[in-house]
Amino acid sequence: MALYTALPDDSPVPSSLITERLLLRAPRGGDAPLVHAAIYDSFESLSQWMPWARRLPDISESELFVREARTRFRNREELNFLIFPRERGPLLGAISLHTIDWSVPRFEIGYWLRDSARGKGMMTEAIRALTAVGFERLEAERMEIRCDSRNERSAAAARRAGYMLEAVLRRQARDNAGQLRDTLVFARFPDEEG
Repeated sequence: MALYTALPDDSPVPSSLITERLLLRAPRGGDAPLVHAAIYDSFESLSQWMPWARRLPDISESELFVREARTRFRNREELNFLIFPRERGPLLGAISLHTIDWSVPRFEIGYWLRDSARGKGMMTEAIRALTAVGFERLEAERMEIRCDSRNERSAAAARRAGYMLEAVLRRQARDNAGQLRDTLVFARFPDEEG
């Protein structure tokens, strides 16, 4: 049985997913204030780990993100989903399939969560749903999650979702403070239990 239920959608990539507690859906027009508010509320935490969070975006930048995310989703270049409670509520965060290589197919999952939603297993639930889409709908041969080696919450969510640590890329990138950091690479494959 699938870990998600797709809402009516004829495309191979569903634009909405429902899990036990969550609604994941592609960005829509009008989502910019929701995205902006969630980032604003949790910017201090996000700026530690997210390369795009070097500075707090203004509302026009959030609007641009939503427009570009919609276009990339339509073109299957990057598949962003906003995360909401299933029974209504504020935007909890976002999760995406990016760094896509359709020739394999291979996908990397990236994610962030609003501070108030942390510690409740919601990101693990969202990762499992998107992993199921990757394997069941998109015929993925490889799914990856990468994070800063110091980001214990992100690494724990990857592990809880059945991803195994495959590599530590030492001094692979710089963090938002300009310091070198190591990157953890987690992976899952379709023939592995998660």
